[in-house]
Amino acid sequence: MMLKDSFLTYLTYERCYSAHTVISYRNDLNQFGDYVEKEFGVSDNKEFGYQMVRQWLIHLMDSGYTPASVNRKLSTLRSFFNYLIKEKIITVNPMSKIECVKAVKRLPSFVKEPEMDRLLDEISFSSDFKGIRDKLIISFFYETGVRCSELIGLRESDVDFDLMQIKVNGKRNKQRLIPFGHHLNESLLSYIEVKKILFPVKSLFLFVTEKGEMLYPMLVYKVVKNQLSLVTSLAKRSPHVIRHSFATALLNHGAGINSVKELLGHESLSTTQIYTHVSFEEMKKEYKQAHPRA
Repeated sequence: MMLKDSFLTYLTYERCYSAHTVISYRNDLNQFGDYVEKEFGVSDNKEFGYQMVRQWLIHLMDSGYTPASVNRKLSTLRSFFNYLIKEKIITVNPMSKIECVKAVKRLPSFVKEPEMDRLLDEISFSSDFKGIRDKLIISFFYETGVRCSELIGLRESDVDFDLMQIKVNGKRNKQRLIPFGHHLNESLLSYIEVKKILFPVKSLFLFVTEKGEMLYPMLVYKVVKNQLSLVTSLAKRSPHVIRHSFATALLNHGAGINSVKELLGHESLSTTQIYTHVSFEEMKKEYKQAHPRA
């Protein structure tokens, strides 16, 4: 128990993992520990071995867990055993012979450029504070590719209007700079002027509710879902779908994949490469529709 707790403390304070991620790691380790104790009668972390992990892997697959879920749990174990090796508690990693379960990657949903253009250029938003803010939220997501949590946490001081760039605090408190264009610059300045009039007591946060308070995820999701429903029939209509749309649009217009990776704040290039598949699939569709012999 103490080893698990020290590992979770390490994730929290040294690796700066979010509370949600640490809870997921805790649940995975508890699930594995319960299984090993029940099936093998072993409760000491130092006695966990390859066969125990392998049997648990089979048990998870037989129980109907998706490959993605199984791989996430295996990743938890891999990190835990690497930590035990680092702390010289064990010398052999039981995960060394365990491979990830192969999964079919689903392409991310995204809104097509003409649909985003219609939403931002043709559809009317109300002229009150809510309408101005809601349109800016959509524009901001589409022109910067930020995550929902990143948008909510933005402060006015994070926006550099002279250099036209924002400072974003991403996952694990990693900061990155994202440039933006003149149109978004003007929209931001107009929004801030209206915000100052309505809320003389300045809020630290860039985006606020109609009461001048910090935004919350459900409100942002509602804004995005309502607006995207006007232009697309996609089942998913979330801030992350606009993030996918941002990345796909960049690649479709010739942006380098490494630049897109940095703008999105991805740690691994493989995470960004999924968007190249999206672009290729779109190209294939257009080819089949346009070519007379396709």
